Amino acid sequence: MPSPPRLRIDAITRHFDGRDVVAGVSLEVAPGQVTCLLGPSGCGKSTTLRIVAGVDRQSSGRVLVGDRVVSGDGFHLAPERRGIGLMFQDFALFPHLSVGDNVAFGLNGGLRGNRRRVEDLLERVDLHGFIDTYPHQLSGGEQQRVALVRALAPRPAIMLMDEPFSGLDNRLRDDIRDRTLSLLKEENTSVLLVTHEPDEAMRMADEIALMRTGRIVQQGAPYHIYNNPVDRAAAAFFSDINVVRGISRGALTDTPFGQFLTPGHADGAAVEIVIRPQHLRIDFDRQGRGPGPTASDGVAARGIVERARFMGRESLVEFRMDYDASLLKATVPAVFLPRPGTPLWLTLRRDRCFVFPADRATGGL
Repeated sequence: MPSPPRLRIDAITRHFDGRDVVAGVSLEVAPGQVTCLLGPSGCGKSTTLRIVAGVDRQSSGRVLVGDRVVSGDGFHLAPERRGIGLMFQDFALFPHLSVGDNVAFGLNGGLRGNRRRVEDLLERVDLHGFIDTYPHQLSGGEQQRVALVRALAPRPAIMLMDEPFSGLDNRLRDDIRDRTLSLLKEENTSVLLVTHEPDEAMRMADEIALMRTGRIVQQGAPYHIYNNPVDRAAAAFFSDINVVRGISRGALTDTPFGQFLTPGHADGAAVEIVIRPQHLRIDFDRQGRGPGPTASDGVAARGIVERARFMGRESLVEFRMDYDASLLKATVPAVFLPRPGTPLWLTLRRDRCFVFPADRATGGL
């Protein structure tokens, strides 16, 4: 059996109303891989997906499935001839057809000729026995699973998914995402998933392509993207961040938390040291409650509690810092709710800090 084809997007550009909605996007999705186009609304990710699907045309560049050009070089293959499965936020089930007929809709021979395939797919998403049920009799999550197996029924080598879970409530969404990922992996389907939710990308993707203003600004495994953001905006897209500002002099920057190494930054250059709330530590040793900071944590700086909230699995504490009146946030496991006005000392986990030039860090997603 031949190996499944690789999806390749080669320097895709899409001009619209005098601007580049998509600007030189290149991407490959290997067989069996889930790749996520992640970014805010309007960044060009859905347009990229529509170009791959064939329902929109690029201004330049190519789309290839394996070695076959399906769009580009003056050629445009119709969407239904590309062998690509589509799954969107709108389930678009046919209300007048049963679940079985919906799943078999794109198969030669319909339900009569493919009943075993349909029953097998429905069983794998815990919908065995629903084959004669109609869409209006199903819950939202059940309809989502029917839409998934309908897209998979023709055994597409490549699946495109555009915000497919955004209409589901949070608890149901996690379950459906896990079921979907499991089934896609079983089918060895290559997936290009579009979402604006970092948690969804981290949960599902083997590789993330972070988009901003029509371009891919960073690409890699979820762990790499999260722990090695290309700039402040990339770090902020995945979580809340704290920013400590300073001036680099002689490859060192003085802060209230001690000196930081800032090589590669010119003397006098403004820099921003970014750290996530879970890596900002409360120095309980000064309160007589713990082992205190290590040498690698550097100097402690004092802040006054502004607000503390319990978030379910952790507590979020906001501090007004003595040194410049800036607001920093720290998360603490379990329940920790100090009263507003309480002075506490904070340290930074230096191994979890990112240093960016201030001029680059000001760009937004």
